[in-house]
Amino acid sequence: MSSQPWTVERFFDDAPSALRLYRAAERMAAELGPHEVRVSKSQISFRRRRGYAYLWRPGVYLKSAVPLVLSLALPRKLESPRFKQIVHPAAGTWMHHLELTDGSQLDAEVCGWMREAYEAAS
Repeated sequence: MSSQPWTVERFFDDAPSALRLYRAAERMAAELGPHEVRVSKSQISFRRRRGYAYLWRPGVYLKSAVPLVLSLALPRKLESPRFKQIVHPAAGTWMHHLELTDGSQLDAEVCGWMREAYEAAS
């Protein structure tokens, strides 16, 4: 096992399309206001007082052609066919999983959802 710290570059090693999608999501998050970026072996999180957006590579865990998933922590369940899955892991938290295959998917609608998650994480 490597003792090197997890960085964005290490997380996306050998996954350039996933890194491009991450950078687009990162730019979107930066426009919302100050936040912290945490990188771990399994995911990258955007955080205020708590996490509001999480990015992870499904192909690391199962057979998948999807380069990146954006998971948004919202205080309510949003109904949209764009979400691959919606789960309710804790009271007051709904996780909405959006598969990303193209940067155009990070549009105004997703920005609005991310803004709601950002505001709820304060």
